This record gives sequence, structure tokens and C-alpha cells, in this order.
Amino acid sequence: MTGGRILAVTVPKWGMAMEEGTVTAWHVEEGAPVAEGDEVLDVESTKIANAIEARAGGVLRRRVAAVGATLPVGGLLAVIAGEDVSDEEIDGFVSGFAVEAAADDAGESGPALRFADAGGRRIRHVAHGEGGEPLVLVHGFGGDMNAWMFNQAALAADRAVHALDLPGHGGSSKDVGDGGLDVLASAVGAVMDAADAARCHLAGHSLGGAAALQAALDRPERAASLTLIAPVGLGPEIDGGYIAGFVAARRRKEMKPLAERLFADPSLVTRAFVEGLLRSKRIDGVDAALAAIASRLFADGRQTLDLAARASGLGLPVQVLWGAADAIVPAAHARRLEGATVRILEGAGHMPMMEKASEANRLIAAFAR
Repeated sequence: MTGGRILAVTVPKWGMAMEEGTVTAWHVEEGAPVAEGDEVLDVESTKIANAIEARAGGVLRRRVAAVGATLPVGGLLAVIAGEDVSDEEIDGFVSGFAVEAAADDAGESGPALRFADAGGRRIRHVAHGEGGEPLVLVHGFGGDMNAWMFNQAALAADRAVHALDLPGHGGSSKDVGDGGLDVLASAVGAVMDAADAARCHLAGHSLGGAAALQAALDRPERAASLTLIAPVGLGPEIDGGYIAGFVAARRRKEMKPLAERLFADPSLVTRAFVEGLLRSKRIDGVDAALAAIASRLFADGRQTLDLAARASGLGLPVQVLWGAADAIVPAAHARRLEGATVRILEGAGHMPMMEKASEANRLIAAFAR
């Protein structure tokens, strides 16, 4: 970084509900050089911890927040600048730094909550960005739109990005019919329609991968590309104990070991993350909806879907991302999609879009271009 430029490293906003973050670790010492994309520090939100990367190269001139410090969204964590920037300039920048209020949900630059209709079912989705061919993000079993908290804003740099709650999840209708894939795919189609574009890119995780794939099969003329992240529907194997345990879990001690199975690094699972999963299951109708989906799609601890052969003849670009350490769905299933571009992410489990967010964002964005 040259020419006197100073770059602020601040607490990001991961998800609509995030208000603050806590510094849990530093990876770069003061005075050390950093390159664009280097992990500078770890910050924990009320959901999960994640690394913050440098957005440009330079020197880490000042670590403003100590480990354990909690700052609001937008709060100053560190300063990166070139060696030609004086200490006095850095001091002035830090002392004069003002935290900008996070954009209101209804503001022009902030995310906007919307609702689409899927055959009489109300489907909640949130939109970031504008323009381009829209990207629709579809979460997995038992999750909601917050699964994309580390991805949506980054992916919205050059296009509109819509993250939805599938039927039976989050703020969407809890009516899932008999739990079949058609109901879930119809919700994806409804959000594609709401995006108001001739074509949409689709990215789906786990159960959401199958829903996105089915939506593309139903509407091939509307799908521009398809990114599947550890999707179900490509083979019979799955951790049936996880599915059954998630449906049955009522208390923290039951949910915590299940949540830890999702990640290669179980230390990423915070108490708040576990409590968030339990809170979502306490919403009226969610447990029954999850049980119906599990009974239909994961009967007897096996996958009943077989979409691989149909997907191989889809006729649009397909990318598959999978965590090498996935303990829920075997990464070997990725090879069953003929003609797909396959990326195996080392150091990631079943949630690579969280655990390796920056890498996943780069791959999804590049593929959608």
C-alpha cells in the first residue's frame, strides 16, 4: 500500500441481527507486512467466530482492539497502511475514527426483508445489492438465511443476492406438505421470480443444494449457473444419526455435539450458535416440518433422493464445493456429477461457506461471472 493510503479494519456485519463482535485472536503482529487476503484476526459474533482478512496489502501499523475487546459493528480493530505513512498520521486517523451506524434494514444500502409466494406458502428472503444477474442462496436442513452471514454481502458487490428461508424454516411458512423436494424447490422458484430477472444464478448448501438443483431442473431456462455446496441428493450415504438427533434435540447438551459435527474445527461452535439453533426449533411448526422432511428424504438414515443422473444432463454450468472433512455427507459424492467443476476445500467440514468463507466467496463469485 503506497501513496499515504490508510485502511481501517473494522467489525463486519455478519447477518442482519449482528450488532457487535469480540476479538478472540490476532494472527499478525504490529509492524508485520500483510497481503490482500491474509487473515489478520478472529472475531466472534453471537453466532460464530470467523477470520477477518486484509482487503489490501500493506503493513499492520496499529492493533487497536485487544483480545477480549467487544466492539460494535463498524468499530475500528486495526489500521493497515504503507511504511511511508507517519505515526502521527496513524494516531490522527485512530483518534478521529467514527463508527458509522450500520445501514438500517429499510435503508437504500442495507438488506431488505421481502416475502414471495410459493403456491400459497409465504417465503421470506433478504436482498443485498442490485443489478446484474441475481444470485439466489439456499440454506440446508435446520438452518435459515443466516447460514450465508459471511457470504451474502461479499457476493453482492456486483449483483443482487437473495438469501431465503426454505419452507419449514426461519420466517417462512411451516407448511411443507409431505416433506418432498418439490415443495422446497417451489420456494426457490418463487424467489427467482421475485428477483425479477430473466435468469438467476443458484447456490445451495446441503438440503438447499438439492432444492436449488431441482429448481434448475424445473426451470432450466431461468438458471444461469448452479453452485452446489455439500449437496444431498447425489448418493445414499448420510450421517443419519445427525439428522435424527437434530430433529429430536431439545436441550443444549443434545444440540452442541451435533453442531460440532458440522465443522472441521469444532471450536468455531459458540454457545450462542447452539442456542440459535435451538431457538429456531422452538418456532411453532418447525419441529413437525423438519420431521416430515427427514421422514421423506432421509428415511432409515439414508438419502432417498437420486438426482445425479438428471443433473448430469442439465445443460448449464455446475460447480460443486465440498469440505474435505465433511462428516455429514461424504465428499466423494462430488464425483457423481458428470461434467461439474469440483472443488474440495481443505480444512472445512459440512459448512465450507462459513468455515472457509473467503475461499467459498471467491469461487462462487467467479463462477457466477
